[in-house]
Amino acid sequence: MSDRSRTRPRLGYPAAAAVFAIGMLGTTLPTPLYGLYRKELGFSEFVVTVVFAVYAVGVIAVLLLAGNFSDQVGRRPVLLTALGLSAASAVCFLFEGGLPVLLLGRLLSGFSAGLFSGAATVTVMEVAPRERAERAGFAATAANMGGLGCGPLVAGLLAQYVSSPLTVPFLVDLALIAAACVLLWALPETVAERRRPRLRPQGLTVPSEARGVFTPAATAAFAGFALLGLFTAVAPSFLAQTLSERNLAVAGAIVFTVFLASVVGQSLTDRIGRHRTLPGGCFVLVAGLLLVAAALYWESLPLLVAGAVCGGLGQGLSFRAAVGTVSAAAPAEHRGGTISSFFVIAYLGISLPVVGVGALTLAAGLRDAGLIFTACVMVLAVGVGLYVLRKPPRTA
Repeated sequence: MSDRSRTRPRLGYPAAAAVFAIGMLGTTLPTPLYGLYRKELGFSEFVVTVVFAVYAVGVIAVLLLAGNFSDQVGRRPVLLTALGLSAASAVCFLFEGGLPVLLLGRLLSGFSAGLFSGAATVTVMEVAPRERAERAGFAATAANMGGLGCGPLVAGLLAQYVSSPLTVPFLVDLALIAAACVLLWALPETVAERRRPRLRPQGLTVPSEARGVFTPAATAAFAGFALLGLFTAVAPSFLAQTLSERNLAVAGAIVFTVFLASVVGQSLTDRIGRHRTLPGGCFVLVAGLLLVAAALYWESLPLLVAGAVCGGLGQGLSFRAAVGTVSAAAPAEHRGGTISSFFVIAYLGISLPVVGVGALTLAAGLRDAGLIFTACVMVLAVGVGLYVLRKPPRTA
């Protein structure tokens, strides 16, 4: 990064964080609207989970094929491309052209999120003054999770209280994307030497020095992202079908609560200490899953809200500790590839279990499918928590 970018006004990194948040907001905007699409297009809950999971496919594809593009062509071109893909996704949902168009929209949204994940995180930190580096790091985290949480909140409020619920949210999204483009254009380019990008599969890169900590850390991330996937993909259906709560604003607010709690959990990681928050976060996640299961069993909205808060907090604690542990264990020359591999596992967690829930609904119903899901993820989280308690990760 050039010295010039380090001397930019302090407005730089908040503006970059705002661009990041707007980009991630679009990826979860359809969450409270899936029930409306189900009614209009007549597909099953399983198809809803497949539509959601296509997003993760797009994210993983970009991480494996183009995760380092911003290092080669610059941050701004990659972020502009990501915003363009996000706008194209919103247009797909505006046309409401049936299931194939919805699948295309989710795939484009995944491509956008995959580009944002690396390039926007680095941009937020690079445009910040050195004395604000730690605060900028948290701003990047908050923008990521906060944007993901604001998508369902905004869409739920607009769909519930404004006419044209399948149109207005995406028009608002397009307006926000236009504002983000203006902000992005005013930010400095932090890559001094740019070159033509090379599209080549990167694969999963885990050096031998990091393998001992990678498996438990990535498994913890998988479990935490599975919880996020459950709330993002099927929580509105749980509310409507199991808890008889059909207010879309309530559905969006509950999903927002999960991500807000995750941001709070991540903010506490440095104070508590990485080696304590990794197992501790897993056990808090288990408590959140127990509350979600209790909410489904007893059909209780307050228990579901409590599960969202507790589960999101546990996900945030364990996730940031896991990222820090893997980053510290990996050699500098392999750190980028190792973190990309870590995120691939995390995004598998946000997609595969949710599709499993959708498949189970065909045979067992939504309530029982949710109970089976929570039991499986609890076993996984308990196993990781106990393992890292017995064998704390050792990093160089």
